[in-house]
Amino acid sequence: MNILFLTNKMPYPPTDGGTISTLNMIKVYSMEGNSVTVLAMNTHKHNFDVKDMPEELTKNIRWHTCYVDTRIKPPEVLFNLMFSNIPYNAKRFISNTYRNKLKQILSQEKFDIVQLEGLYLYPYISTIRKSSNALIAFHAHNVEQEIWKRTVRNQNPGLKRMYNRVLSVRMQRLENRSLHKFDILVPVTERDSHILDFLGNENVTYVAPTGVILSNFEIPENLPAPKHNTLFFIGALDWFPNQEGMLWFLDNVWHLVLKEYPDIELHIAGRNAPANFEHKLNRKNVVFHGQVEDAKEFCLKYNIMISPLLTGSGMRVKLIEAMALKKPIVSTYVSAEGIKVVNKIHMTLAHDEYEFANGIIDLLKNPERCKMYSENARLHVEKHFDSVKIMQGLLKFYKYMLEKRQK
Repeated sequence: MNILFLTNKMPYPPTDGGTISTLNMIKVYSMEGNSVTVLAMNTHKHNFDVKDMPEELTKNIRWHTCYVDTRIKPPEVLFNLMFSNIPYNAKRFISNTYRNKLKQILSQEKFDIVQLEGLYLYPYISTIRKSSNALIAFHAHNVEQEIWKRTVRNQNPGLKRMYNRVLSVRMQRLENRSLHKFDILVPVTERDSHILDFLGNENVTYVAPTGVILSNFEIPENLPAPKHNTLFFIGALDWFPNQEGMLWFLDNVWHLVLKEYPDIELHIAGRNAPANFEHKLNRKNVVFHGQVEDAKEFCLKYNIMISPLLTGSGMRVKLIEAMALKKPIVSTYVSAEGIKVVNKIHMTLAHDEYEFANGIIDLLKNPERCKMYSENARLHVEKHFDSVKIMQGLLKFYKYMLEKRQK
């Protein structure tokens, strides 16, 4: 098959859940013998020159990029609020430059599948329809309106909450409209699939969980034991749910753990942390590393992973990666949605700050439970989140849909 990916950010380097998921797909599609082309937006946050990519990613994959200025501009925010029904988050990714590049690519080559990586590519569906007969697949990394509804619910009253409520309503309308425009829905969880069906999706659906390429997560032999009495968190810190979750943990959970283990350390890693957020991480025994060069090495260095998200949708890829690396984890129920883990079997799940703190303290006191979580987590990933097997199934489904269309 000839497959075109449309992305609203460069999926390399893979530094967050979205880029990891997209890049894994691109790799596996190519490995399985398909012709793969990528049209990616280069933005101020996700900017990378294709010529600096590893050879394995450029040898059989064709990359096209164009710069799209997605920076938040206060005058545009105000104008959008007063005179537009399109959420500003989505409006920032509408670009004539990107649209014209898409037209050019579609005029030069025939594609079987055009895969949209997320809701913000929705405005380009009309261009695809006019220029191509390809099946359009919408890879839904999450349910966007659910994230915004949860964000508004968790915020304190004020102007920011009022503005986010407007964004939430507009995001709901945009997402609901998009459900009638593509041919194939590819959600990452059964839960998201049911929600999107309830919201109006009537297209065929193939659930493709975000997984990992297991060969990249083999644990080196003779690896030094992780530093005792350490916790760690890793995730994109320009994503609001990660910021919100970390501040909730530091304000409500951290002192409960410190009371029991005064020497415990929390190590935080993540890219693009705003200065005001980074300042809020300045707490007792908290070490902020910024963006780390090797996420796997960072995870293996420390003991217990925390995942304290309060909002979000879809799947947390960093959780899957940590499970593949046999890390014991304490997580909120929201953060673990879609991964089908069992509390006290694969990890500890917590409803509130007290359950979260007690889960950490319990693991620190019980190394055997840590070991059980570690082994069970790896087996769970091997069984349910092997990217190669997942993508092979999706590609077979694409072929079936193409054959069905030709009959």
